[in-house]
Amino acid sequence: MAEPAADFYAHPTAVLDAGCRVGAGSRIWHFCHLAAGAVLGESCSLGQNVFVADGVTLGRNVKVQNNVSLYAGVVCEDDVFLGPSVVFTNVKNPRAAVPRRGLATTSLRTWSRASASGPMRPWCAACGSGATRLWAPAASSRATFRPMRSSTARPPGSTAG
Repeated sequence: MAEPAADFYAHPTAVLDAGCRVGAGSRIWHFCHLAAGAVLGESCSLGQNVFVADGVTLGRNVKVQNNVSLYAGVVCEDDVFLGPSVVFTNVKNPRAAVPRRGLATTSLRTWSRASASGPMRPWCAACGSGATRLWAPAASSRATFRPMRSSTARPPGSTAG
């Protein structure tokens, strides 16, 4: 079971391994799994069927929607939103038969958001709304990708332009 914290809710079907930490006011819904070593900040919300691995840290007020997988090396600062079905892999070049030479880390800064709704081409790494291509092998390099849309949304009190 998780280390004691003041008032958090975990649905009876959630699995909280010994050694995970859950902040006060957090809500963990159906079929979630927090592995030993996972850290969940205060006032977070994990939707149904979320997996949080050892070595993942979520800051304060992070909202994780249904069916999200967070693997070792993911760090989300405060007020991050992770949309439905987002998967963070920690392998730089994901392949089944390739030896691993270290794992990648992913950091999402305060007020970041991630979505799995963009179109993806086989064997490509992409991010952002519209799935902006980050990497593709030669066989799929001629695929057409929409440019990432920028947001004009700003955190309350922000003067950034």
